[in-house]
Amino acid sequence: VFHLSHKVTRVVPESALLIVLGVFLGGIVWAADHIASFALTPTVFFFYLLPPIVLDAGYFMPNRLFFGNLGSILLYAVIGTVWNAATTGLSLYGVYWTGIMGNLNTGLLDFLLFGSLIAAVDPVAVLAVFEEVHVNEVLFIIVFGESLLNDAVTVVLYNVFESFVTIGPENVTGIECVKGIVSFFVVSLGGTLVGIFFAFLLSLVSRFTKHVRIIEPGFVFIISYLSYLTAEMLSLSPILAITFCGICCQKYVKANISEQSSTTVRYTMKMMASGAETIIFMFLGISAVNPKIWTWNTAFILLTLVFISVYRVIGVVLQTWILNHYRMVQLEIIDQVVMSYGGLRGAVAFALVALLDETKVKEKNLFVSTTIIVVFFTVIFQGLTIKPLVQWLKVKKTEHREPKLNEKLHGRAFDHILSAIEDISGQIGHNYLRDKWSNFDRKFLSKVLMRRSAQKSRDQILNVFHELNLKDAISYVAEGERRGSLAFIRSPSTDNMVNVDFSTPRPSTVESSVSYLLREKAGPVCLDMQALEQRRKSIRDTEDTVAHHTLQQYLYKPRQEVRA
Repeated sequence: VFHLSHKVTRVVPESALLIVLGVFLGGIVWAADHIASFALTPTVFFFYLLPPIVLDAGYFMPNRLFFGNLGSILLYAVIGTVWNAATTGLSLYGVYWTGIMGNLNTGLLDFLLFGSLIAAVDPVAVLAVFEEVHVNEVLFIIVFGESLLNDAVTVVLYNVFESFVTIGPENVTGIECVKGIVSFFVVSLGGTLVGIFFAFLLSLVSRFTKHVRIIEPGFVFIISYLSYLTAEMLSLSPILAITFCGICCQKYVKANISEQSSTTVRYTMKMMASGAETIIFMFLGISAVNPKIWTWNTAFILLTLVFISVYRVIGVVLQTWILNHYRMVQLEIIDQVVMSYGGLRGAVAFALVALLDETKVKEKNLFVSTTIIVVFFTVIFQGLTIKPLVQWLKVKKTEHREPKLNEKLHGRAFDHILSAIEDISGQIGHNYLRDKWSNFDRKFLSKVLMRRSAQKSRDQILNVFHELNLKDAISYVAEGERRGSLAFIRSPSTDNMVNVDFSTPRPSTVESSVSYLLREKAGPVCLDMQALEQRRKSIRDTEDTVAHHTLQQYLYKPRQEVRA
């Protein structure tokens, strides 16, 4: 129903509509039963709803962009989250001492615990809103990567402060604080390593599934989920585990599994993620309709909203100022505005606050109420206004298209030149490391984790050749449908099937044959799919045809030789 009316979905993000629908449904249930029979429980959220979303994000992550901006993402995710948690918690505690909030049964550690869980920028909310806005890739990967990795940071901070609350403020010593810091690194790095281990295991398994194609997609889901459960069982970060499992296995798995399995994995993963997303936002709405969890404190709620917004802006501006000293592609003021505004809170904060123990944290209901208000405010209000903001600021949008062969060629040439310059000048930078990694991958990893046939089929020239043949076949079939028979291909008048001329004007809207386009000039040939697509609309041939002269020479000879 949402998507039938484009007027609504163009203005209101789906996540906001789902929350409103959830509140409406929750109201109906409450009116009927007078008990809140449905609520989003942390167990259901962390074990069943979050893994498919994070796996989908990791498996379809643009690796090059992610690792190219990893330094920036880590700075925002780790330092930014600690900054937000500490400043929000301390500021609320400071205001509490002035007496504005009235009489609350809490201490400093409770405020810091609340600060740590409310600092979680939620990947589900960010994805739901930013995918509809289409900001440029660098901005999207930084905001989304930060939300993905800062979840892990938030959960670790939350666990540290919760254990402090459990042992009591009087028992928190310097040693306990050091233990907290060490556990933070152990949990994060440990989770990442578990994810990488399972990614390699999955790649290795997919190498030997040639005779059991039907169960290939099953392995992808089961082994990825195993990485999540294993990390959880070892008290490491499960979110980081499944993220890095998806990121590290995608290249090898996609090469190993068949085309049909790949399609199955893609659609199943997207379907599960979008289903989980829908359930989460609906249940956030439904969970709010329960008078037992509501404790209202206007000063506390309003100040929380003010503090998380203000400190988010300050944090982003300070960190970007530091980063821009080291980044080649600077993050402009406009980007910083969108990043500050994109700090959406969501189900992670709600699930963490629902986990609190009422016997230890006396003001649990106040924290729950405030979290629900913050989630609703950020997802509905900021979600509604971010699209107009992006249009008003004229933020650079992304272009969804495959790069042309020419662009790929130049991109690769620049990679080599940059890594050579870094090598000569003795700098170890992104390009040098990428070059070393791709060599290591080519010599060792690919040989172990990819089956032989997959290694051969990675040849770019063969790929273009394969695509061209597919296009040819499609255009012949289309022409055959128009004529009502495929006999024209075999007729003696056309001594060679590639000389069929489809250029005569005809009423049908069938695209002209690629074969014809390839042979409209007898000289060098353009083998670039995108250029061919565009040439039907505009004549931009010379540069492309010259660039691909070599490709054409080598591609069309073997075809003639093997005809016999």
